[in-house]
Amino acid sequence: MENPNVERQSILLQRIVKNADKCTETILELNHCLEEIVRANAHVQIAADLVTRYSRNVQYNLEATRELSETQ
Repeated sequence: MENPNVERQSILLQRIVKNADKCTETILELNHCLEEIVRANAHVQIAADLVTRYSRNVQYNLEATRELSETQ
């Protein structure tokens, strides 16, 4: 006599595997979309880096100018 739980467990395992496959596909698609977003925003990152460097240079020059005017 067969165990009645074997068939039920088999069905549940099939559902779990199917759902895990769907989850994996969704995660792969999400990763692909995120990669596209990162590539699309690359120019924004470059512009942000330039602005940051410019801001640091301006700050440095302002401090140098202040120090120079204080010594005179």
